[in-house]
Amino acid sequence: MRIALAVEYDGSGFRGWQKQPAGGTVQDALQEALQQFAGMAVRVICAGRTDAGVHALGQVVHFDTPLDRPMHSWVRGINTFLPSAVAVRWAQPVADDFHARASAYGRHYRYLLLNRAHRTGLWPGRVGWCHYPLDLAAMQAGGQLLLGERDFSAFRAAECQANSPIKLMRQANITRLGELLVFDFEASAFLHHMVRNLVGSLVYVGQGKHPPAWIGELLTAGDRRLAAPTFAAAGLYLAAVSYPSQFGLPLAEESLLLPVGPGS
Repeated sequence: MRIALAVEYDGSGFRGWQKQPAGGTVQDALQEALQQFAGMAVRVICAGRTDAGVHALGQVVHFDTPLDRPMHSWVRGINTFLPSAVAVRWAQPVADDFHARASAYGRHYRYLLLNRAHRTGLWPGRVGWCHYPLDLAAMQAGGQLLLGERDFSAFRAAECQANSPIKLMRQANITRLGELLVFDFEASAFLHHMVRNLVGSLVYVGQGKHPPAWIGELLTAGDRRLAAPTFAAAGLYLAAVSYPSQFGLPLAEESLLLPVGPGS
């Protein structure tokens, strides 16, 4: 039997998603909890590997098991053995050809940026921070230049292992909720550090260092050295993953919960 899980986690205390020999990753924690509940070793495959300090609202994983248990039992049982910073939201049986990564046609990342003069004392590790006033309209205009099928080489980390820098960006919205700026990016897939690099460059536009058209110039140039530095991991969330309806998974939008934060 193949089972899909939706997992949320606070990545602040983890070394990223992917399993490491020294442990301390989200995958390590999830597989250890699964082994304790199932009584056997279980390997999970995720929709998108997140870096150290990055969070998830709707990470999706799959695993294979010979055990036949009610889905609610998988959720409650795994959660019993997980650390408090990780929780399974739902479990669902899927067809054998379902693959958490390869079957996905879209991923939605959300970045929360606290925009005020002083840093947060209540949400450390959960939001990014910029103490300069930011021009929301300019940032929104720059974000719209990202839409469509684009070469995102200018926003790609040097260590990125993706086969191609060309991705289809379907959404690049920025909204303000009080002191919080919410960046929402939805695309076919993302390059390593792509969202954090996009946020950094859009913040430059918001500060007035460059006009909105600069974002288009970066796309055309395709040179990472010309874009802004990589922004902090703290405010980044893998918000949702989208799959074809044939797999019968909950709609991705159901994972788009806004974490508790300033202005919420």
